[in-house]
Amino acid sequence: MIHAEGVAEVTDATFDGEVLAAELPVLVEFTADWCGPCRQLAPVLSAIAAEEAGRIKIVQLDVDANPGITSRYAVLSMPTLMVFRSGEPVKSMVGARPKRRLLQELEDVLEKV
Repeated sequence: MIHAEGVAEVTDATFDGEVLAAELPVLVEFTADWCGPCRQLAPVLSAIAAEEAGRIKIVQLDVDANPGITSRYAVLSMPTLMVFRSGEPVKSMVGARPKRRLLQELEDVLEKV
């Protein structure tokens, strides 16, 4: 898996505890080794994880190694970014994007924290 520095990895086994039970909103990147746009997104996620620590938690899930969660949320494209709050998905975005655009798309999630 393409690992973004400062971003934790979750699995089918740890997803419910790490994501659904989290107090902060959680941005989950559904990713895969073979996904080119996922490579582009890794430094963006690392930067946001560092800058917004305490306001949002960012994790990655390898879709090839964790088919259960991937199919639970009907994820078909990589990268898919899904935001969870209080155990529920509240936002979904598909594809890589620059940091500024991603922060704009997360504004409504971040300001409620």
